Amino acid sequence: MSASTHWLASATAQSVLERGGNAFDAATAGAFVLHVAEPHLNGPGGDLVAVLATADDPAPRVLAGQGHAPRAATIEHFHAEGLDHVPGAGALAAAVPGAVDSWLWLLAELGTWELDEVLAYAIEYAEHGVPVVPQLARVLATVEDLFREHWPTSYELWMPGGRVPHPYSTLTNPVYARTLRRLIAEGTGMTRRARIESARRAWRSGFVATAVEEAAAVPHRHSSGTDHAGVITAADFADFEPWLEPAVTARFRGITVAKAGLWSQGPMLLQALTMLDHFDDARIDPSTAEGVHTITEALKLAMADREAYYGDLDPADAKKVLGRLLSPEYAKERAGLIGPVAATEFRPGDIGVRRPYVPPLETRRPEVQADGVGEPTVQQTGQTRGDTCHIDVVDRWGNMISATPSGGWLQSSPAIPELGFALGTRLQMTWLDPAAPSCLVPGRRPRTTLTPTLLLRDGAPVAALGTPGGDQQDQWQLIYLVRTLALGFDPQQAIDAPAFHTTAVPSSFWPRTWTPGGLVIEGRVDLAIVDELRRRGHDVTVSGPWSQGRLSVVTRDPDSGVLGAAANPRGAQGYAVGR
Repeated sequence: MSASTHWLASATAQSVLERGGNAFDAATAGAFVLHVAEPHLNGPGGDLVAVLATADDPAPRVLAGQGHAPRAATIEHFHAEGLDHVPGAGALAAAVPGAVDSWLWLLAELGTWELDEVLAYAIEYAEHGVPVVPQLARVLATVEDLFREHWPTSYELWMPGGRVPHPYSTLTNPVYARTLRRLIAEGTGMTRRARIESARRAWRSGFVATAVEEAAAVPHRHSSGTDHAGVITAADFADFEPWLEPAVTARFRGITVAKAGLWSQGPMLLQALTMLDHFDDARIDPSTAEGVHTITEALKLAMADREAYYGDLDPADAKKVLGRLLSPEYAKERAGLIGPVAATEFRPGDIGVRRPYVPPLETRRPEVQADGVGEPTVQQTGQTRGDTCHIDVVDRWGNMISATPSGGWLQSSPAIPELGFALGTRLQMTWLDPAAPSCLVPGRRPRTTLTPTLLLRDGAPVAALGTPGGDQQDQWQLIYLVRTLALGFDPQQAIDAPAFHTTAVPSSFWPRTWTPGGLVIEGRVDLAIVDELRRRGHDVTVSGPWSQGRLSVVTRDPDSGVLGAAANPRGAQGYAVGR
C-alpha cells in the first residue's frame, strides 16, 4: 500500500512495489517524483524526517535527514547583516540540504533496487512534464514579480516563455532531469551499494556541492526586503551524514506512538497524547465543543514546552529533558491545568532540568485565504508558512515507512541554474538568541517541524502516517489519533472529518508571530460549536470547509497481514493505492 500528498508519487511507489521493490525502494522513488510534482512544497535542496520499521526488526527508528547550520551561519553574522530574525526566503536561511543524501543512504542501506531504476520515474516526469496543480499556479503567480525583478534564474526555470503556467498545463524541469542523470552516471562501482555511494559523493563533494556554493554566494533579495549572500559552502555539504536513531515513544489508549526526538517537534504530539490519556473519550471528542477545547488546551501546553525546551541538544541533556516531559507525573500535572476557559498566556512547565525559554511573543492576526485552500501560504517576498508533502509505504513483507520531505521550495531562494532546484530555508526555525534551546549554532540542526508517525500494537507496527502543515502537522495528527484510537473511526473517516488547529504559539516560520487564544477551524462544523468555543474565550477563525490537514496513512494488521491505506481529499491531490 502507498499513500501520499500527490497521486503521481503514490502511483510511482505502488509501481515499484508491484515490480518487486520493497517499501524503501518505493518511498525513495516516490519522494523524487514529489520533487517534480510538488516543487512548491518540497525540493532536492530541502530536508527529510522519516520513521520506519523493517520486517526483520520492528523497533521504530528515525531517519534523521535534517541538515545542520553551515559553518559560517552564526548569530553574529546575521546581526552584522542587520537582521534580528533569520529570513523566511533567501539562501542565507539555508541549512545543509539533507533530503537527497538521506534518500540515497536509505536506498543503499535498506533498499534493493539500483539507483537508475529508482530515479527513472522522476527523470521521466521532469523531462516530459507534470500537470500544474492549482496551488502551484497560485504560488507562481504570487512570486512572479519577485522572480522577474530579483531572482532571474527562478523566473527562467519556472515561468517558461515569460509567463506563469496555467493550472493543469504541463510543466517540465529538464535541468533537474540532467542533474539526476549525472548522479546516475557518477554512480560507478562493482556493487549496488558502491554505485549509490559514489552518487552520494557527487552530491556531497562533487558537482552539486560546488554549484550550490557558487550560486549562494551571489547577493540576492531575501524576505527581509534586503539583499544578502548565503554562507553555505561545499565543505558544509561534506559535513552532513544521515543516520538512523531510535524513535521516542509514548502510549495512548494502549497503542505505542513513535516520533523523532527533540530536534523535531515530534515529542510535542507525545506530550499532548499523554495529557489527553487522563480524560475519558467524551471529554476529548473532536466533534464537540468540549472536545475541541480540551484538545486545543493540551496542544497549547505541549507547544509552549516545545518553545521552552526543544532543540538539537546534547544527547545527555536531551535524555533528561525528554524523561521529564514524557513522565506520567508531568503529564498529570499538565493535564490538571486544562480548565473550562481558553488560556491566553504562554504557559511552559517547570521541568526542573533547565530554565524554560520564553521566546519573543509578537502578535499579528494570521492570514487565512478566503477560498479555504490555504496551503501553502506564500507572500510576494517568497515567505512560505508551513507546508510540505508526505509519503507512507508498507510492503508485502511488513517493511513500513512514514516520511515527510520538505524545504527547498521553488519560492524559498533563487534557483541554481546548473541544478534545477533551490535551497531551503530551515534556519528560519532558529532564534538569534543564544539563550534559546533552538538557537542558531553552526553544525547544529534547526528544530524542524517535520514529524512523521509510526504506530505499534504489542511491539508490532500497525500504521504509518503524517501530513504537511508546518506547526499544524502534529496538531492534525493528534486529532486523527484521537478519532481512530479512542473513538473507533476508520482511517479515511478520521482524515475526512473536520479539523482544527491552534495558533496560540510562536510560529516556527518567519516572522515568528502568534495569536493568543487563536483557533482555526473548518467551516463544516456546527456553528453552535463555534459559538461555544468563542464563549469559552477562544479567538476563533473559521476557514474554508475543506482547508485543514493533508493526512495520509498506511496500515497493517500483524495478525492477518491485511494492508490498508487512506489519503486526504482536500485539494484533490492526495492518493492512496494498493492491492
